Amino acid sequence: MRKNIVAGNWKCNTNLQDGIELAKAVNKLVVETGDKKATVVLCPPFIHLTKVVELVDSKSVSVGAQNCGAEAKGAFTGEVSAEMVKSTGAGYVILGHSERREYYGETSEILNKKLALALANGLAPIYCCGEALETREAEKQNEWVKKQLDETVFNLTAEEFKKIVIAYEPIWAIGTGKTATTAQAQEMLAYIRQLIAAKFGNEIAEGTSILYGGSCNAKNAEELFSQPDIDGGLIGGASLKAGDFIQIINAF
Repeated sequence: MRKNIVAGNWKCNTNLQDGIELAKAVNKLVVETGDKKATVVLCPPFIHLTKVVELVDSKSVSVGAQNCGAEAKGAFTGEVSAEMVKSTGAGYVILGHSERREYYGETSEILNKKLALALANGLAPIYCCGEALETREAEKQNEWVKKQLDETVFNLTAEEFKKIVIAYEPIWAIGTGKTATTAQAQEMLAYIRQLIAAKFGNEIAEGTSILYGGSCNAKNAEELFSQPDIDGGLIGGASLKAGDFIQIINAF
């Protein structure tokens, strides 16, 4: 049985003190009012990781990083390795986020190195895929997403892939004024599950958690999570407000 997962990606938001208060508030709400139908993952900035791991109830809230380096160690100023992430107590790491691809030029070659290091250090990658507006308008979203998966996570062994969480990001529906419908989200996640089944078999496909990463909020989460192939969300802005985030967590 695959997990329902709600992961909060704080991105480059909150200083250390504000991040600690946010983590405390989310943890309190999850412990006191969470319905435990979903695994909760907080993904704060790197500088928060150790503190957030220390203050959350590990039985109720997990912690992940937003990225990790493509090298194990060495003269790579400013990088944070997978081993470093693991040493904080974090259990997850977001890889392949559209912002990393677009703003920092992360290629499939780079992401393959990151995936290998994350897995070698016992981290569970939340691996992102998704298409831009021009790709969606050209109706080539399926080919695009398949290529992203073929070049990266589909190079893993079946045992390695079992440790992967997939997050679909419709980049065209994030901050553009356009909205992906629930039907569009379900259609793409069902397609991704079909691709996984074709590559690794039905059992692994049915056991893989696939998250929706496009403008999920307290108002639309229940409808989205009611779909058969949407196993949760990778939440951006709404994860920065504890009250909104708990509503999303409890939307299952």
